[in-house]
Amino acid sequence: MNSTPFAPDAPWRIDRTRLATLAERPARDWTIDIVDETGSTNADLMERLRASRRGSTPAPIARVAYSQTAGRGRRGRAWLAEPGNALLMSVGCVLKRPIEGLSGLSLAIGVAVLDALAHLPLSPSARPALKWPNDVLLDDGKLAGILIETAWNTPDATAVVIGIGLNLHGAEQLAAQVDDANRKASQSAPGTAPATLARAWPDANLTDTLAALLNALDAALPRFEAEGFRPFRQRWLDAHAWAGREVVLIDQGMEVTRGIASGVDESGQLLIDAPEGPRTVTTGELTLRLARERP
Repeated sequence: MNSTPFAPDAPWRIDRTRLATLAERPARDWTIDIVDETGSTNADLMERLRASRRGSTPAPIARVAYSQTAGRGRRGRAWLAEPGNALLMSVGCVLKRPIEGLSGLSLAIGVAVLDALAHLPLSPSARPALKWPNDVLLDDGKLAGILIETAWNTPDATAVVIGIGLNLHGAEQLAAQVDDANRKASQSAPGTAPATLARAWPDANLTDTLAALLNALDAALPRFEAEGFRPFRQRWLDAHAWAGREVVLIDQGMEVTRGIASGVDESGQLLIDAPEGPRTVTTGELTLRLARERP
């Protein structure tokens, strides 16, 4: 979709030559589509995978858009970004695991994002961290979100689309847009404030960030396919932003319980030491907040 194309020489555009150099194997073996604008990269790949033959295992497909008109995050929330200010990408692939074997995938992808950030020239003082179940934080602000959807499944394989939105620039503008969106939606618990990669890397650019993510996903996906979340768990725990802090679980605006976040188990379920006893929480539609944030 190119009804509103951006300047072909815009400095923030992805440099295909540099991308092929930095992400050698994915650039060679994956299909990588880069478009000016689309509704949603996740929706595009969901449609493509649904049209594919069930049980087939094609190479991963990455789709990147400079602008999305219907970008979304978990629970249908809009994902806001200006062209050049965020990396908006989705990866479609077939994992040789039944759908019930995908537990913890969003957390494993979060670990992969951290691996990608470790290969970028961030300030030594930067503190990337992970928030259950699908957020990547930078100095306590939300840097990236992950949205995973399934297109089809068989007893032996599942076609998944992994959406990643990562903020690069425009922190003040983004914060204002998020505040405005929350007011329009009458949300009293807006969640974690946004952060941008430029906070830790002033020269943050789409090309290097995309290359780092492709390389990290290229390593993480086969590992998850073979072993599930277990080999990612310790790294996730080491980066757990709210470990040992009091959190609140919210369901449709109502507090369900609160307690101390103690980690995640080998299937990626959140572990909370609640007043009524230990509690295990699956992703579902629950929202997690620090205890000071009231629904």
